Amino acid sequence: MKYDLEERLVRFAGDSIKFCNSLTNTFAENHLKNQLIRSSTGACLNYGEAQGAESRRDFIHKNGIVLKELKESRSSLKILCYTGLGAKGPREILLRESGELCAIFVKIIRSSKAGG
Repeated sequence: MKYDLEERLVRFAGDSIKFCNSLTNTFAENHLKNQLIRSSTGACLNYGEAQGAESRRDFIHKNGIVLKELKESRSSLKILCYTGLGAKGPREILLRESGELCAIFVKIIRSSKAGG
């Protein structure tokens, strides 16, 4: 299977939306699901912008925004885990995926800064 980072981000955003749609309508769940949907989709959409970067500096900056959105997603998922909101299995899969995606983007940014 070909490794496609854009497809992985699309799946992460889509799976986050599906997970959020399974949450109830308490104040806390509404707040966290709105945040998770914004940040997970933001990561994917900003990655698309990074692919059209006009310079290495712009590429690094836009991938930095992707990383920021992924870290926000991870934090929302950590809160959901701590509070036990949502189904444990999908929540933990999303948390693991957000951590892996963060690590990938840290590597992309570091390599780009080093000139690689």
